[in-house]
Amino acid sequence: MTEPVTVNPGDLPLQCFCRWERERRDQVYLTQPTGAGAVQDITWGEAGDQIRRMAAWLQSQGWPAGSRVAIIGKNSAHWILADLAILMAGHVSVPLYPTFNGDALAYTLQHSDARACFIGKMDDIANLRSGIPAGLPLIALPLAPAIEALQWSDLIQATPPLQGTPAPDPTGVCTIIYTSGTTGKPKGVMHSFNTIAWGINSATRRIKMDSADRFISYLPLAHVAERMLIEQCSLRYGARIFFAESLDTFIQDLQRARPTIFFSVPRLWVKFQQGVHAKLPPRKLERLLALPFIGNMVRRKILKGLGLDQCRLAAGGAAPMPADVLRWYRRLGLDLVEVYGMTENCAISHASLPGTLKTGTVGLPYDGVQQRIEPGSGEILMHSGALMLGYYREPEQTAATITADCWLRTGDQGSIDGDGYLQITGRVKDIFKTTKGKYVAPSPVEDLLVMHPDIEACLVTGANLVQPLALVMLSADAAARSMSLDSRQELTYSLERYLTTVNARLEPHERLQCLAVLTTPWTPENGFVTPTMKVIRRRIEERYAPQYAQWYEQGQPVVWTGA
Repeated sequence: MTEPVTVNPGDLPLQCFCRWERERRDQVYLTQPTGAGAVQDITWGEAGDQIRRMAAWLQSQGWPAGSRVAIIGKNSAHWILADLAILMAGHVSVPLYPTFNGDALAYTLQHSDARACFIGKMDDIANLRSGIPAGLPLIALPLAPAIEALQWSDLIQATPPLQGTPAPDPTGVCTIIYTSGTTGKPKGVMHSFNTIAWGINSATRRIKMDSADRFISYLPLAHVAERMLIEQCSLRYGARIFFAESLDTFIQDLQRARPTIFFSVPRLWVKFQQGVHAKLPPRKLERLLALPFIGNMVRRKILKGLGLDQCRLAAGGAAPMPADVLRWYRRLGLDLVEVYGMTENCAISHASLPGTLKTGTVGLPYDGVQQRIEPGSGEILMHSGALMLGYYREPEQTAATITADCWLRTGDQGSIDGDGYLQITGRVKDIFKTTKGKYVAPSPVEDLLVMHPDIEACLVTGANLVQPLALVMLSADAAARSMSLDSRQELTYSLERYLTTVNARLEPHERLQCLAVLTTPWTPENGFVTPTMKVIRRRIEERYAPQYAQWYEQGQPVVWTGA
């Protein structure tokens, strides 16, 4: 029996930072690209000086302790410095997605009662203009766009640093993480210093880390997974964080960082695989890998080309990882594991074990995590020390999500096998019934469809239809190619063949009548996807349901529509 997971005072995020500020003062903590291949290194000591100066400025504003302060921007070194400054000042950080549309941004800033907002790297500032309330103080981080705001560099230059080691209430709220809003308005998930520290303690019993580790930060820091794995694990173990500059430079950024631990979503793992196959077709690659000496050289060359040759632990999450993709990376020598979690439990729930693969499952619970399946609904419930304190200003939603005996309703359906491995079969509220009286869980079918290289996102629907159908959004590249008649015919043929392959893996009542190909992108701005690119099912079905009958009548396996 394992020892219970506990939290010591030194495990809390601010205490960890202050330790490394003392012990690793001259060691590089953050490496930020600044354009044209140049980078800025920030040591733990330099980080501490900036954080303490900004914390002192925040305290000088005279806001009550525990006031909410927002951060909006793409990942950067100063995003993390701002987050820590908010905590050191005794306030609550509220990270927001830089892709929130104006309505979502206005709602979260108002709902959280934000006193101020840090603005970081942004691709577009149109949503800032429409979403930020008049009069809200703004502080521009060094890589922020040109906006009317107080400047980080001016404030820290003019403010003496805060002294000492802050000791906040471990059980108090330290951050409010807003969900991306797939089921309605974003909900503010409250976490304490204790819930975060407990989650890190539990996870790193299974996945060992130390100060020699290197991370690369590129998934949104407003998302709980990036916040826990990158920011919080670096704080706990004194590890170094590299940042990505842009999508165009991502491979170069990876090669600069040479991360020892790397997390990504399944879609990117598949794109990496497709990129390798574009240079080395699958059959040729398999033949080379089978050769004793040459195979090892090929493995090293591929991983080095991806910037993952020093990666000792790779993980995928946010959606199911295809088993053949997991096997493919392990064939290259990359121990790719699958993780499962959500904002409400600090992303600490389940993970497959390094060196093992149980196809179709997300592995075993972390130490201290309990799991059960609710009879009747099949919903997955879990309990741990990393559970949220509740939804900010939403007691009714909190009561609907946390049971009377303090278990979290995940909203996912699943089953637990005899060895304790968890399999996720779909979302409780997404399951629909066809006119044949058969229930269909769309998630597993959608997970198959998005493995096609030209499908960026999809939605399987079919309530009150004879057979389900799927709406698919093409990748930007495929959408551009589809403008040519010849290319569109090639895409149609490719999608038809893939639909046949997918249907062959499904039960008769699950098989798709057709793919409706949408060339208009789904974006956070038009409300069809969240900032993390999760499909907002309700919004899409409201928009396209009137066309279902027309698509059926065409009798084609692939139907094109630009609407």
